[in-house]
Amino acid sequence: MPISDADIDTLRSTVLWSTFALALAFGAVMQRTRFCTMGAVADLVSFGDSARMRQWLLAIAVAIIGTNLLAGTGMIDIGKSIYTGPRVLVASYLIGGLLFGFGMVLAGGCGSRTLVRIGTGSLKALVVFVVLGVTAYVTLRGALAPVRVDTIEPMQLLFAERQDLPALLARATGVPLATVQLIAGSAAGAALAVFALASREYRTFENVLAGLAIGSIVVGVWFVSGSLGHVFEHPRTLEEAFVGTYSGRMESLSFVAPMAHTLDWLMLYTDRSNVLTLGVVAVFGVTLGAGLAATASGEFRWEGFRDTEDTANHIVGALLMGFGGVTALGCTIGQGVSGVSTLSVGSMLALASIVAGAVAALKYQQRRVERGK
Repeated sequence: MPISDADIDTLRSTVLWSTFALALAFGAVMQRTRFCTMGAVADLVSFGDSARMRQWLLAIAVAIIGTNLLAGTGMIDIGKSIYTGPRVLVASYLIGGLLFGFGMVLAGGCGSRTLVRIGTGSLKALVVFVVLGVTAYVTLRGALAPVRVDTIEPMQLLFAERQDLPALLARATGVPLATVQLIAGSAAGAALAVFALASREYRTFENVLAGLAIGSIVVGVWFVSGSLGHVFEHPRTLEEAFVGTYSGRMESLSFVAPMAHTLDWLMLYTDRSNVLTLGVVAVFGVTLGAGLAATASGEFRWEGFRDTEDTANHIVGALLMGFGGVTALGCTIGQGVSGVSTLSVGSMLALASIVAGAVAALKYQQRRVERGK
């Protein structure tokens, strides 16, 4: 039976409300468990504490298993995401990742942590949100777009077809892609989960909850976008479509470009062509979820800048994250969990670069402190 415009509107509403609910839970879990990707790197580098890094690794493990189970059983097609195309934008991932990682240390957290901090009363994070969003928009469509598109993106590798590991293995072995996704996804995710859970000190309720919940929510958004919101033939274009996404492809959680889209939606609210998308409702959901969790636990506190240096660090960090996140096609959640869940080679490269940038920023801060003594 052909799908109508009214059906599309109903489906869009379902996709957006489902994403909002999942993002609400995401923000609440982040606040409740102190899940923070920047904090994970900082704890490990500065104190040798791996607990929050293991939270992140467990989240990645759960996301890999869940995403490849969905793909292997035919519920979603990860080839329809931005992460698995044949182009590996090597320079974009390396440069963008390094800048994003360095910036998130200066700004006190990545994109998702910024939203959580806004929800808990941080005016500093609100400034980061605005600066990051504007910079991301300028990088997407403004003055910095030519730098990204014409100078950085051309330095790339081009595969014959998809670049995710299951697709590469399927082409090399002749084994059906769905079978490889089920086997490789389960094996890779299980190995990572075992490593994350190997530390007895890590295995507390909150730590395990963080990894299981964050990873599962990413999988949930993949399902909402790639299965629930998928139509084989849109009534207006007569082409395949993923309803409710900005890119027109299936999406999961990411927080740099969606911050730019959120500012755009707010500023052009009365424009009838300006509609809500999955990424925008996720931004609102994470912020509200964190705010509700902070209020319920009595942890909501107004926070302002300490001094001029603190202000400058946050602004510079936001600038770096805005440009770097767009250039790298994602953040510590967008590339580091959603992208890696597809086992994309490019996402793994971007994640490694983000971590390297964060380590460099932490070392830089340590040297500054030592010089000041």
